[in-house]
Amino acid sequence: MIKPPTPVDELLRLEALRKLKILDTDPEERFDRFTRLAKKLFGTQTALVSLVDADRQWFKSRQGLDATETPRDISFCGHAILSDKVMIVSDATEDERFADNPLVTKDPSIRFYAGCPISSPDGRKVGTLCLIDDKPRGMTHDDLQLLEQIGKMVEEELVIADFLRVDPTTGLSTRAGFCDVADHLIAMCARNRVPSSLLMFQFCNYESIGSAESNRAAIEMTQLLMASFRDSDVVGRLAPDVFAVLLAGAEHHNLDKIQDRFIEQVIERNNHSDQPYSIGVEAVAIKYKADEHGNTEDLIRAAEVALEELAANEDRQLGIPA
Repeated sequence: MIKPPTPVDELLRLEALRKLKILDTDPEERFDRFTRLAKKLFGTQTALVSLVDADRQWFKSRQGLDATETPRDISFCGHAILSDKVMIVSDATEDERFADNPLVTKDPSIRFYAGCPISSPDGRKVGTLCLIDDKPRGMTHDDLQLLEQIGKMVEEELVIADFLRVDPTTGLSTRAGFCDVADHLIAMCARNRVPSSLLMFQFCNYESIGSAESNRAAIEMTQLLMASFRDSDVVGRLAPDVFAVLLAGAEHHNLDKIQDRFIEQVIERNNHSDQPYSIGVEAVAIKYKADEHGNTEDLIRAAEVALEELAANEDRQLGIPA
């Protein structure tokens, strides 16, 4: 095993990491959305946002791994931050740096690793967005580009919560942030001939709830969405009263069932909540079609048109007890 060399700018690098004020903080949706997406897109067991501290690598976000940190001297990411390029280890058992590494010879039995360096605002390498699997594999040129693009989005989040892309009340992506992530997922689905679809939910009685309870109601709506959909689905708050979910691999004929399951959750909430308001929802589903939708914005606009067509029909305001 070869321990990770110390970067020449180590003291400045650690200072930059400290300035981020992110070490040992709680998990955040603004990072978790990217590790969930990476794990889904690349089909790996594990995806991490790993920050390389003085003696450890600490995971700000982790999918498929229970550990919150590991020693730096056995880390793969400690090697990855030495370069500007993605570090790929196709089979760790055949790489002299890692063949007898305990992370390889014991659990989690790493074979494949791909680490995209992520930098602080001043350009210091503070960690990686990395993929891990227990089976050897490689990456195509398109895969590398996609991982780098997701890594750039993680870098943006390392600075501060970007209020143009993250809703401060719910932690969900705003319309701009949702489109950034969803565009990548749609492109990946199209290349692999996997269907993708957009569900849009309008909180149709949001304004009537009143300002005193509106934030609480938005958070409740977010919790219902997060509990009802898969970790790999992209969830966003496109407007104060509009939420959206992009699903990959969902056939259009199943969307009604998926949509109805969520409505059932809303009804269950309304029947048992002690809050002074109900949550009313209008819902539409749009399947992505390459010849009709150039990107996520086109999907959103199609869903908005469909919602407008429903607006005059009060019977479609689902979720509110009769």
